[in-house]
Amino acid sequence: MWIRKRRGWELKESALTPESVFGNRRRFLAGAAGAIFAPALLACEKKAAAEGDATPDPSTGLYPVQRNPRYALDRDMTAEGDATSYNNYYEFGTSKDVVAAAQALPIRPWAITIDGMVGKPQTIAIDDLLKQMPLEERAYRHRCVEAWSMAVPWSGFPLSALVALAEPQAGAKFVRFESFMNTQAAPGQTDPLYPWPYVEGLTLAEATNELAFIATGIYGKPLPKQNGAPFRLAVPWKYGFKSAKGIQRITFTDIEPTGLWQLLQSSEYGFYANVNPAFPHPRWSQESERLLGSGERVPTQIFNGYGEFVAGLYPDLNDRNYFY
Repeated sequence: MWIRKRRGWELKESALTPESVFGNRRRFLAGAAGAIFAPALLACEKKAAAEGDATPDPSTGLYPVQRNPRYALDRDMTAEGDATSYNNYYEFGTSKDVVAAAQALPIRPWAITIDGMVGKPQTIAIDDLLKQMPLEERAYRHRCVEAWSMAVPWSGFPLSALVALAEPQAGAKFVRFESFMNTQAAPGQTDPLYPWPYVEGLTLAEATNELAFIATGIYGKPLPKQNGAPFRLAVPWKYGFKSAKGIQRITFTDIEPTGLWQLLQSSEYGFYANVNPAFPHPRWSQESERLLGSGERVPTQIFNGYGEFVAGLYPDLNDRNYFY
């Protein structure tokens, strides 16, 4: 009898958590001031959410796309409601519940600027770009630096396809991702503590690795705004803050980009940020992770279980610079 041996990163299909719980209500200010202003704030958020939902996404007809079986899971898929209502997106607030607030972000028109050390600099509308890309679905683990995790089916295309479109010059060594800047829609961007817009980066070798993925959909639908619509990065062997959301500019460069979190606290957030249980965050352990939805804690794997694909990119697995 032929027995299929799972690769280290694969998750069993039973681990994709049931699709059920959606949308926790946002928590509002407590105390007397909260009692006075919360009803008005609720009304505004409901209005923003309704207006956002009322605008049809022109890419809806592209989904669902065919799943690539090479990227399977050995744990249950996270419930859609959990994955789309528990989000870090500081542009819209420091709470995990930014669903209503994120609906204020307009995602059409939306264009991606490709510039820097490339043979084909260009600015291309998102829907024109999608027509040129080989869309597929990949079930990936996602591991947050805060030690929670989920397993979700992203739709989109390999980042390597976009790199090929750009035709990077010989001296290009890094890819810099810059997210939108819109203080009218994203009130968090008015906070002077954060060096907006959000920036992240990869080496060119990482960007052309087969796992690096541009996500434009999830659960067989276009990405919700709170999950980074309409264009985000998914690099599953790295901590989640590396997967920039709402990207509008991609720059090829010979200078290592400095990410927003790295700029804020370089002793806690590095450039590579590869998952490794052996290297704790300065303020908490990374040895285990909490599965979103079930709350179960499971051991964390080096490179989030994707070592067979990416370990060769990093010559010294004992070098902490690769793992924070």
